Amino acid sequence: MVNYSNEYDVKCQLDACKTYPAITDSERGEIVCGGCGLILVDSMSDVSYENNGYSSEDFMTQARTGPATSLTMYDRGLSTIIGTNKDSTGKPLSSKTKYDFNRLRTWDQRSKSKQTASFSKAFTLMNGMKTKLGLSNNVVESAAYIYRKIVDAKLTRGRTMASLISASLYAACRENNTPRTLDDIADAGNVERRILSRDLRTIVKKLGLTLNQYDTTSFISKISNNLNLGEKTKRDAFEILKRCESEQITAGKHPVGQAAASLYISCILNGEKLSQKKFSMESGVSDVTIRNRVALITKTLKIMDL
Repeated sequence: MVNYSNEYDVKCQLDACKTYPAITDSERGEIVCGGCGLILVDSMSDVSYENNGYSSEDFMTQARTGPATSLTMYDRGLSTIIGTNKDSTGKPLSSKTKYDFNRLRTWDQRSKSKQTASFSKAFTLMNGMKTKLGLSNNVVESAAYIYRKIVDAKLTRGRTMASLISASLYAACRENNTPRTLDDIADAGNVERRILSRDLRTIVKKLGLTLNQYDTTSFISKISNNLNLGEKTKRDAFEILKRCESEQITAGKHPVGQAAASLYISCILNGEKLSQKKFSMESGVSDVTIRNRVALITKTLKIMDL
């Protein structure tokens, strides 16, 4: 199946053909009217990526196009690359030709705009934070899209690049339900939590972003995996959290604190001895908050006296 760009949204102008759909001919690269047969678009460029090879030679011979474009690249993957000083046969270039290509590289670098250089630094930092936080490509793509909107809205003045990149990543994590706290993002980006929160509020207000609340169960999985807790402990924590939601005592509560408290109670029920301080250090929530959540849960669900 051949995929074409969505920008070809054309219709026939005849009144008799408005009810007929446009037909895409993949082999000819044309879009024709289903009523009168008029060619609406011809010579469409096929931007799909097909390559079934598993070696560099197969890639060079079978790939019809290059890799897909990505917002995480400063030029979206459409850069100009001037290779080494060798011709197509592998022979070194002459001194005059080598000099010409060196001049081309110099002018290619000088011709790039300041925004291009800024994007290059920003997305290099974003890829480094992606590795530290263990984020997926979808989250980073969303973060790159948000950061580009920040630049277009001219919100970079008076704010550091690291803080805006961190805020974009946190907003993307919220949109994709990837459990990462503000403290996690701040530590990975080496920015203050106060500055990160301030810039996050600004971009949410200016860009009109709608950030959904995290799913509390995802934090239970994250904390339990980091603390190497048993599977039964994790499942019991899910059950405790489900009962808390049915009793309507989770509204307005910190989702990470609620998850840590549910896991702490589940650890005691299953004989795994871990202190509230260890849960506090792992979740980034104070032990006082965990203690208050534990007291509320045990009192409401009548589990036991801790």
